Parts: sequence; structure tokens; C-alpha cells
Amino acid sequence: MDYKMKEKTITKPKKIYKKNAGITGAEALILSLIEENVETIFGYPGGAIMPIYDALYDYRDKINHILVRHEQGAVHAAQGYARVSGKPGVCFATSGPGATNLITGIADAQIDSTPLVCITGQVSSHLLGTDAFQETDVVGISMPVTKWNCQVTKAEEIPEAVAKAFFIAKTGRPGPVLIDITKDAQFGNLEFRYEKCGKIRSYIPFPKFNPESVESASKLINNAKQPLILAGQGVLLSGAKEELKTFSEKTGIPVACTLLGLSSFPVNHPLYAGMLGMHGNYSPNILTNQSDVIIAIGMRFDDRVTGNLGKYARQAKIIHIEIDPAEINKNVKVDVAINSDAKEALKALIPLAKKNSHAEWLQKFDEGNKLEFEKVGRNELHPGSGKLKMAEAIRIISEKTNGNAVIVSDVGQHQMVTSRYFNYKDESFNVTSGGLGTMGFALPAALGAKTAAPNKQVIAIIGDGGFQMTLQELGTIAQTKAAVKIVILNNNFLGMVRQWQEMFFEKRYSFTEMTNPDFVAVAKGFGINAKKVTERSLLENSITEMLKHKEAFLLEVVVEKEGNVFPMIPTGASVSEIRLE
Repeated sequence: MDYKMKEKTITKPKKIYKKNAGITGAEALILSLIEENVETIFGYPGGAIMPIYDALYDYRDKINHILVRHEQGAVHAAQGYARVSGKPGVCFATSGPGATNLITGIADAQIDSTPLVCITGQVSSHLLGTDAFQETDVVGISMPVTKWNCQVTKAEEIPEAVAKAFFIAKTGRPGPVLIDITKDAQFGNLEFRYEKCGKIRSYIPFPKFNPESVESASKLINNAKQPLILAGQGVLLSGAKEELKTFSEKTGIPVACTLLGLSSFPVNHPLYAGMLGMHGNYSPNILTNQSDVIIAIGMRFDDRVTGNLGKYARQAKIIHIEIDPAEINKNVKVDVAINSDAKEALKALIPLAKKNSHAEWLQKFDEGNKLEFEKVGRNELHPGSGKLKMAEAIRIISEKTNGNAVIVSDVGQHQMVTSRYFNYKDESFNVTSGGLGTMGFALPAALGAKTAAPNKQVIAIIGDGGFQMTLQELGTIAQTKAAVKIVILNNNFLGMVRQWQEMFFEKRYSFTEMTNPDFVAVAKGFGINAKKVTERSLLENSITEMLKHKEAFLLEVVVEKEGNVFPMIPTGASVSEIRLE
């Protein structure tokens, strides 16, 4: 459609854009982003993307640009923004090292189904393939880790490329896309027209499920004696939280969540069964191998959930609701496949499901929970003496926020502890790096999350190792005045690696102990208030102080150096071989 400007114009300093006037490719890009309702861009300028930044200068009243301190910070911030807002996150980077610095975050977004639109500048088209200054084949490099990518060499190609990028990124199973734009395309002229994309030949983002599959699934569910729902991030991505709750309550089936599925079902609900996975809860893991029917919704049966595939749920009939056909029967052979959006599938299943309850089955979960609390939880959550533990800090944060904050965790022991002990409620968000396990994710992702939800409490939980990978983004947080709360759980170790070295490598702590900087001084150097806690008696008041502070605040909590996270499923073991100590 034409870019509609009959009743209003976009006012910019010194000039006015008029309908269908000849403009540069760089300006066409910005106008295309405005058409897609982009409000925030995270980026870092450079030579090959400079024309785009010059065009953006005139649209500062339309789009908020956040200058990060490293391109990896830009892509992780865009991820945090996307995970909380539900809209594609957008980031800019220049060619060469700028573009390659995005790759880790793009790979992270691909495996965790996060919609991103990444725009990179590129050398002029006549220089492609000549090893020109700051030239890299970012299209080739990013191809394995993007849902779609393209290179634009002509200005008139830009609007269509942007339209396709947004359509692909946010439909079906979401994911990252990348548009690489040569410098001459940015300088080139075109008559601007923009038409949103609603269809691409051979791309079917929302497959229609077979009604017979839904009926077959309902029969298995209605006859099940020990059924279990496995809820993944697909529940959140499809907006199916209410449908999941209705389905669970009607059928009486307990719900266990994957790491990225946390917050899809309230932790305080009587049918919540706990977290799945290597460091998940005891009951849902061990009872997976006793369930007769498993309903997997929007999850992909990754190895951290299944453990040894040869010993995984061999006794169960498995129903898999999944929008991406490539994930069905990839790791686990299923009995009924429903290739569909989770929300639509649940809407179809609910009327066919019989009202039911499974009191004896639920009792087994209660018994397992009590055993886990006695063996692990009591001492972790309420130690009373000795060094501070990660879990007690998370417990207090959960209590003080009533389980309704945006929790952004990094990767490591603190991530597992946070996932286990924060009581996610209806209004909470769990934002973390799941499939790729990217250290350094949390700090910039928390900035992005806070940008998307400025009125919510956003708390980054980070280990001392991961924090030092992207701590430069404290500068971005300070400059944007984003009131992010940052908690460093500091054990002076690369804790998860150290735990494995203790358990499986005879305590040979090979290069995992860390000599850390003064984190409080570092934060204050960026102009951010900070505090260090080493005593249990000061922990609760310090957390309260942090949460009440109206600006960004960093709280360093010094915890025991050699604490371990249990339960744990050793690598190669069955889920029923989960260890409590």
C-alpha cells in the first residue's frame, strides 16, 4: 500500500517527508520500521551503517534508539525486549566485527524462539567479495542461526525485505531474521511505498491441525490414570496461559514446566508439579517415568529435559502439541502429534476433555516434594547458620515481590537456583538463556526487558562470572536511567563448572576459581548505587533497600564458595535417576 500521508506528515528537523517523494534507502528503512510500529532500537553505529544512523537522526521523536556498549549487548537487549513485549526486538550493527558480534545473540534467539529483526550495514556492493575493510559474509555466517536472512543491494528492495522480515520473525515459531544492507543501497534513491507482508509462498507459519488428532488425544487423556502435562515456552509464545490453566483444572492433570516454560502456570496453583530438567524438581522428573500419558505442549524434548532418551518415558503414550513440525518425532517418538499453535490446540481439546481428578497421582507429587524439601530445600532456603546461600536470597526476592516481577537470569548455578525458588505468579516473566546457555545474557537482556516494561520491577540475577562478560552495559543502563535491579550472587567461582569438576572430575578445579573486582566500586564508577552483603542479618533489609530504590541498583551477595545445586540428573542418566545429594 502507499505510505499514507494525506492527513498528516512526519515532521522532522529542517524538512518534511511527503507522500511518495524520492528518498534514500536509509530513510526508507526507518520509515519501514515505523510502519511496523517499532518503538525502540538497540544498536551501535559504524562506517557501513552510518547512512542509516544519519536518517534515524531525523526520526528521534518516532523511534527511541539505545546506544549499547557492545553489539552483543544490543542483541541480548533486543531479546529481553522481545520476550517481555511479545514484539520482535530490533537491533542495528555495522559490518565486519559489528555484525559478527551479533552472532551469539542471534544463535541464542534461534534456539529459544525469540523474534528479532537484526539490521547490519555492509560495504558497497561493488566491493563484495574483495575482502574490503570491515567486510564479512554475515549472510553466510548467520544462515545456520537465523530463521531467514537476506542481503539488500538496491534501495528499492528495502521496504519489501523489512516487511518479509517482520512477518517471518513473529509468525509461527518465532525466531531471528537478519537483513544485510550494502552502503550503496542505503545511499540509493527510491519512490517509497510500503505494504505489510501477510503471506509468503511455501511458508506456512500456522498449520491447521487435524481434528482427528485432537480427538485421538482426548481419548488418551480421558482414559489416563497418571497423566502429566509438560508445558514449554510455546504456551507463553502463543498466549495460552489461561487455556492451559482451564485445561489442567478441568482434567485434574498436574503441570510441570520446562526452564523456558516457567511463568506459564502459577507456582502456587495446587496442580503445579514443578520444574523439569537436569536441576529441576524431584517429583516431575522421577514421575515422568511413571506417567501413562504425557501431554507435551510447546516444548521440544531437549536433552536437559529427557536425560537418557533410551530410558525416557518408555511406558507412556505421548501427545505432542507443537507448531514446528521439525520438532515432532525429532527426539521422542510420539503417539499423537498435533502440529498446531498451542492456544488453538488447547481450545479444541478443552471441550472434548472430561471433568476429572487424579487424587492418588497428585499424592505422589506431594510425597516427592516433601522428600525434596527435607533433603534439599529446607537447608537451602532457611539455613540459619553458615555462609549465605543463593536460595535464601532468591526466596527473599520472591517474597518481597510477591512472585510478580520480571526475573532475568544469566547462566549457571544461580540460574538454576532462581528457576527453582522464585515463585512465578500470573504477572511474572522468566527471561533467561535456555538452549544456548549464554553467559553474559542477563545484564543487557534486563535492560531490554525494562525498556519493554518500564513500570514493572525488573531484576537481573547474575553470577560473578557471567556479569563480567557484559558488565560494560552498566554504562547503557546509567545513560538511559533504566531502573534495573542487579543482584550478583558471588561465589568467586565459575560455579556450575566447578560443581561438575567436584562431582565428576575428583575436585580438580581446573581454571574455575576467580579473583573478582570490587563490584560495588565498578557500579559506582558508572554512577549506579551499589551495596555488598556478606552477613545473613543484613540480607533482607538490603534486598528491601534495592527494591525500593527508584533508580538502578546493584546488590552483591557473597555466597558460599563451594555450594552445589541439587536435585541433579547426571549426564547420560535417566530422569528417574535424579540425585538429591
